[in-house]
Amino acid sequence: MKVKLILASGSERRRELLSMCGYDYEIVVSRADENISETDPGIYVTKLAERKAREVYDRLMSERGAGEEPIAVLGSDTVVYDPEGAETQDGEASLHADIIGKPKDAFDAAGILKRLSGRTHAVFTGVAVVTAEGCMTDLSKTRVTFEALSDEEIEKYVASGEPLDKAGAYGIQGPFGMFVKAIEGNYFTVIGLPLPPVYRLLRAAGVLPRDFR
Repeated sequence: MKVKLILASGSERRRELLSMCGYDYEIVVSRADENISETDPGIYVTKLAERKAREVYDRLMSERGAGEEPIAVLGSDTVVYDPEGAETQDGEASLHADIIGKPKDAFDAAGILKRLSGRTHAVFTGVAVVTAEGCMTDLSKTRVTFEALSDEEIEKYVASGEPLDKAGAYGIQGPFGMFVKAIEGNYFTVIGLPLPPVYRLLRAAGVLPRDFR
C-alpha cells in the first residue's frame, strides 16, 4: 500500500530539498511546543524533530477515517552550536547560550553573526519519521567556518532580512555563502534537511522518490 508523506514544516528550504529529490508530499506545519530544557545539541534537535512529527501525526490520525492510506510524517530541527562563545551579550551564561536557533530580531541576528565571525561552529540537524509502527530518528552534524565579517557586512546582511528566519542567523545557500570559508560534513545539514539520513528513514517507512520506486 502506498504511504503518504507529510512534511511537518513550513520551511521553504526543506520543501525545496524534498521536491528536488523527487518526493511527493503534503505540508502540515507542526504546532508542537518547541520549549525544551535539553542542553546537548544532538539530543535537543532530535527530540524537537520527533516532537514536531508526532504532533502532526497524532493530529492527522485523529481526523482521518478508516481505510485511508497510511502516512509517514517527517519532522526536522536545526541549531547552531557554539560552546566557546556561550556568554550572552550581558555577560551571563544562560541554559541554552551555546545552542543558537533563529534570532529574536535584527539586533539578535547581528550579535549572533558577530559572535560566529572568523570562527568555526557546529550545525546539528535532527530528523524524525513517525508512522503507525513508531518513530525513527537520525542526527547529522556539520562544522562550518566563517570568514571574518566586518560590522558593515553584518549590518547589510541583517538589513536584507534573510537571517531572521534561520538558525544561526544565516543561510549558507544564499548570499551569505560568500562568507563561508569551509564546511566539514554534509552541506544539506546546514540548510536544515540532511538528505542521506532522510532518504534512509523514509525508505524504511516505505516512502521513495518518484525515480526510485
